[in-house]
This record gives sequence, C-alpha cells and structure tokens, in this order.
Amino acid sequence: MTSITSGGDREHLGIPNAVFVEDVDSFMQQPENDSADTVIRRLDDLNSKYRFMEMNLLQKKKRLRSKLPDIQICLDMIEQLRNYREKETNMDTNFLLAHNLYGKATIPPTDKVCLWLGANVMLEYPLEEADELLRGNQKAAQSTLQKVDEDLDFLRDQITTTEVNMARLHNWAVKQKQQQQNKK
Repeated sequence: MTSITSGGDREHLGIPNAVFVEDVDSFMQQPENDSADTVIRRLDDLNSKYRFMEMNLLQKKKRLRSKLPDIQICLDMIEQLRNYREKETNMDTNFLLAHNLYGKATIPPTDKVCLWLGANVMLEYPLEEADELLRGNQKAAQSTLQKVDEDLDFLRDQITTTEVNMARLHNWAVKQKQQQQNKK
C-alpha cells in the first residue's frame, strides 16, 4: 500500500515525508484512492499542514535572528565593564528609560552585572558568569537557528513534492476524462 506520506522524520521535528507518486495509474488503483478529487483533497490538506509548519518555523527563525544581536550587545557591554574595571575608572553612559528617553549614569568599576532573564526576572551575576551564560545562550541560539534552517529546507522539499503530486494527479484525472469522452 502506497500512501501520500511516510512516517515522520525524527531529524526534522517529526514532519511527515511526502512520497513522490511515480506511477499514478497504479497509485489510483489502491483501495483508499477511490477518486482523483479525494486524493487531491488529501494532498491539499497535507500541503496546508506543511505551509502551517513553514509559517511557524519562519516565525521561530525571526525570533532567533532578533535574539542574537541582543546577546552580542550584552557581551560587548560586559567587555566594556571589564575594560573600565581594569583601568579603575568610572564609565559615563546613557541608558534607555523608555522609547527615545535616555538617562545619564556614571558607573563605578564593578565585578557584577544584572541580566534580564525574561518573565520580569533580573539576576545579578559576576562578570565572568554572565559572560559564560550569554555565550552559552548565543551558541544555543545559533545551533537552533541552523536546525530551523535545515528543517525549513526539508519542509520546502516536502511542499514541492506534494505540489508536483497534485499536478500529476490533476493531469491524470483530465486524461482519464478525455479517454472516457473519446469512448462515447
């Protein structure tokens, strides 16, 4: 029995693997494929699911891409704090209070920094621990971004296969109708 999908691929988030229909005639002879319209409808449903998964992965990719520059900015700031600590001088800076509203601050040499962790949680870390945490987060975000790109490539291949199958089945159905009309 040939199905329109094979089992979910464990490497690609369990995304079902679209099976290319080599021989449309033998595929349509199978008991579960009673008419071209129902098979095309099943393929269209599968294509819609693939598109939904693609949309979710694209949103995840966008979030990760916006997260990476923020992490790098934090790492750069930790490096600045280290430099001022080594020089034993105060750091004069402007910090964001609200959109387009900044305040001036003088920061004495310090060994600690506060990091926003999310969900309105801020923790104080020694500079070395903060650097280690941020580098770990950066590495994790980069590897996740790479995995999302691989999943998107796999998903696009499945969408293409599904669309080609739909076109082949549609052409087969048109050909069958023409043959039936020619017999009359």
